[in-house]
Amino acid sequence: MASYADARHHAGAWLVRIEDVDAPRARARATDAILHALERHGFEWDEPVWRQSSRNEAYEAALAHLAAHGLAYPCVCTRRALAAQPVSRIGERVYPGTCRNGAGEQTAGTARPAAIRVRVPPSPIAFTDRVCGAQRQRLDEDVGDFVVRRSDGLFAYQLAVVVDDAAQRITDVVRGADLLASTPRQIFLQRALGLATPRYVHVPVAIDARGAKLSKQTGASPLPASPMPALLAAWRFLGQPAPPDSPRTVREFWSWAIAGWDPARIPATVNRLAPSAIV
Repeated sequence: MASYADARHHAGAWLVRIEDVDAPRARARATDAILHALERHGFEWDEPVWRQSSRNEAYEAALAHLAAHGLAYPCVCTRRALAAQPVSRIGERVYPGTCRNGAGEQTAGTARPAAIRVRVPPSPIAFTDRVCGAQRQRLDEDVGDFVVRRSDGLFAYQLAVVVDDAAQRITDVVRGADLLASTPRQIFLQRALGLATPRYVHVPVAIDARGAKLSKQTGASPLPASPMPALLAAWRFLGQPAPPDSPRTVREFWSWAIAGWDPARIPATVNRLAPSAIV
């Protein structure tokens, strides 16, 4: 809702991308359900839907660019081997650089498959979020060299989303605050690949009383058959004022909501929205 209202309020295009880069977990029926739910709630996209599962050639080219500039290297460390590493202030286990100086290359050709990591600099990445304000992160201290292609050959979200944002000419990214800590990694990759950095807005994530994000995995209720209760609940959740008269149709709601959208009213903290609030 936030991305759609923001794009339409500023007379921009709104695009839909199915981020199914993790092909083994992707389900065609889930994609169809997502698109149908968007249509039912009045979302209209301006270009054909992109699917990351068909974009491997572009990701390979980006990885080759990083390797050519000495920024990518193979890593054979397992999750178990890294489990004892300290957790940083952003909740990430910091990679200690075990394979940074060639350990991964020395084991090339063995049965153990290698992931590909990128070398991060010992300098801060800073940006200003339109809702959360000034942000600053040291990748070497908070994340360490991070994976851009997994050991199973699948590309990581961080690389895929950067390549696709540039290819789709994205000027503004509006998404959940659970991805705020990932943004410096993406800005680093944008700079390394010579790509433009879009503006960012991170909005509160709806969580339950236990602090878990509302999702099928955490047992959240599905969207109701009627779209209006969910639209109005989400609108209130984003800190936007209630309509003076209850909209009778989805089209009527969006006509009013787009005109009145005000990002300055979005709460900068993660709020709770019980599943029962949209039933």
